[in-house]
This record gives sequence, structure tokens and C-alpha cells, in this order.
Amino acid sequence: MTPVKSYSTMTRFQCSEYLHVPKNLGLNSAKSRIKSFFQLGSDHGQLLTTNHIENSWTRTYATMPEKIPEDDPISNMLVDSFGRQHTYLRISLTERCNLRCQYCMPAEGVELTPGSKVMSQNEIVRLASLFVHSGVNKIRLTGGEPSIRKDIEEICSQLSNLRGLKTLAMTTNGLTLARKLPKLKECGLNLLNISLDTLVPAKFEFMTRRKGHERVMESIHTAVDLGYNPVKVNCVVMRGFNDDEICDFVELTKEKPINVRFIEFMPFDGNVWNVKKLVSYAEMLDIVGKRYTGIKRIQDHPTETAKNFTVEGHQGTVSFITSMTDHFCSGCNRLRLLADGNLKVCLFGPSEVSLRDPIREGADDNELRQIIGAAVKRKKGSHAGMFDIAKTPNRPMIHIGG
Repeated sequence: MTPVKSYSTMTRFQCSEYLHVPKNLGLNSAKSRIKSFFQLGSDHGQLLTTNHIENSWTRTYATMPEKIPEDDPISNMLVDSFGRQHTYLRISLTERCNLRCQYCMPAEGVELTPGSKVMSQNEIVRLASLFVHSGVNKIRLTGGEPSIRKDIEEICSQLSNLRGLKTLAMTTNGLTLARKLPKLKECGLNLLNISLDTLVPAKFEFMTRRKGHERVMESIHTAVDLGYNPVKVNCVVMRGFNDDEICDFVELTKEKPINVRFIEFMPFDGNVWNVKKLVSYAEMLDIVGKRYTGIKRIQDHPTETAKNFTVEGHQGTVSFITSMTDHFCSGCNRLRLLADGNLKVCLFGPSEVSLRDPIREGADDNELRQIIGAAVKRKKGSHAGMFDIAKTPNRPMIHIGG
């Protein structure tokens, strides 16, 4: 097979060759072969072993948090039984999405919460205000796809004006972002994560079950042009699908202020998680380190979810989110408010408590604080191991919010 020099120009047939699908197969047979490859992992790929974790640069680049700073006082409502202060709230605005990513949504789809049971703009702002006044200083809007919500600009405007909120962020698939972003920035959106798992258009279409790779790339470039620094690009790495593109993603950081964030593949309901598809932090770091000799660890904030690195000669940075092989639960400061109004204190925990229902039943702010505080106090010290997580009932990622 002739090597392909540019992944961005790889054709559908070339993509199929890289996934070991013969060109002469019928369409249905080709799809079946690719699907099996994705679900089971590459038969010839290097599998996750203990050696990958132990015999790697992770010993050299162990977590290096700076000293915990003196933060502004926060309400006891946001302090759990382990003393962790929860100053970061992720709010899912909708379960709806214009993509159908395989690691996020089962092939058969999911039953969405009826519109009447999704939080209204007023409910979102009321709860956000309660959290911010109690000590939350960062809010991230997620989904589904948050940018398809019709009142996204009004929500951003109201949230950005909450006194005490320092960061208003959004995680988006970028499909329709380019034309909406200038206005969203005016409305106070000051941090951006764009999800992109491949630089190959044909692989993008397979993974997301939709077209639109060029529009996501346009959104990344638009964000850079509008002055977002850094523009964070989230990439879930899966063996046999995109682990051969790791260094191609690093190249995105060379000339632009882009932070590529490589994320270990995590188990959620319906995403057919398999340890054979997991590419560990240790293995990813080894791949990058062999190609780029000038890679240097950045000192991380104690609540940072990522292990961050600079690459010599690159304007941007590279990060690894290691939820499966090196969790960061001890510094967790995050809570999640789902689109249906449920509060989820741990991404991998099944426990949830409704805040929407008490609001609609007339609860005042003190009653809401009691419900939130009790939920936070029940938060565990850490999540279970990855194999236990895979067996624990949880919602699909599209319900939880990315």
C-alpha cells in the first residue's frame, strides 16, 4: 500500500486501507469490517499491558501540582467530606446533538428527555446563580451539543454577568460554531473546547455517523482568529481507530495557540467500551516523546484534570486526560448539572438528585442549598477502577453532558 503523506487528504478508499478493509468489498461488508475493527480493537495493535503503565515516561512526568492556593471562601454547601472544594460546575443545556458519535451514543440511539422536563433558561440561571454565589467560579456549558440550543446567546449573556464567575466555557463539536462564535464571545463566552477525534474526513464520517469535518476545522480556525487562547481540542484516543494520528494532532499546536487534549477512552452505557481499545496515557506519551524530544511537563494546578506539556518550538501545548489509568479524584472540584435538572457529583457514579423538581414544587434557595450540600457530602473519595466502571450502570454520555 502506498503511504499517504497527508491524513487530511486521505480518500475514503485510502482510509479503508488503513483500517484493513479491501477496496473490492461491498459497501455493507466494508461497513461491517470497519465496525468490527472499531468494536474489538486491532488484532495486530499493541494491547494495554502493565508494562505500558510502569515502563514509561509517567514515572518521570508524574503528577506535579503546584501548592494549593488560598482561594476565596466558599460555602460549606460545596465542600465534601474529604475537604474538596467544588468551584467548577458543568451544565448540560440539552441532550440533543447534531452528531451521533459512537463513544457517546449507542447505534440504536437513546430516549431523550421530553422538552417539558428539560431545564428552562430561568431554571438554569437561577441554579447557576446559587452555585456562583456559594463559591463556584467556573461554569462549562455542555450537551448534547450546547450550541444548537436556541437561547444559547441569552444564557451566555446572563451567566457571564454573574458576580464572582471568572470563566464561562463551552465544550462543542464545532459543527455550527463558526458562524455563532463571534456573537457568543460578545455574550461572555471566554473559554472553548472543540471535540475532534480524527483529522481524516472519512474516519470522521464513520465515527460521527455524519459529515462535517471541514466545518469543525473551520470552527477551530475561527476560534483562533477571534483570539481564544488557547483553543482546546478534545481528542478521545481509541486503538485501531485514531491512535495512528496522535502526532498529526500534535502538529496542530506548532503554529497556532491550540491545546490538544488526548483523552483516554472511558466506559459509558452503550459505547461498547473494551480495554483493547484503550490507549493509556503512558503509551500516548511514549508515542509523542519518541517523535518530539523537546517535550516538557507544565506545573499543574491541584484541581487540573489534565497532565499538560509544552513542545519545543510549538506555539500550542499538549495535554493528557488520564481518567482510566491515573485518576485525579483527590483534586476533583467538579459538579455536573444535567439537562433534566439532576445534579451528578461524579462523572462515573450512578447517584443523581433532582434540582428541577424542587424548583418546580416551589423550593426556596435555602432548601436547594440543603439538597445540594447533602449530595456533595455523599461524594466518594474516588471512582471505581475502570473494569468496575465498565460494569456499573450509568447513563450514556449524551445524557450526562460531555
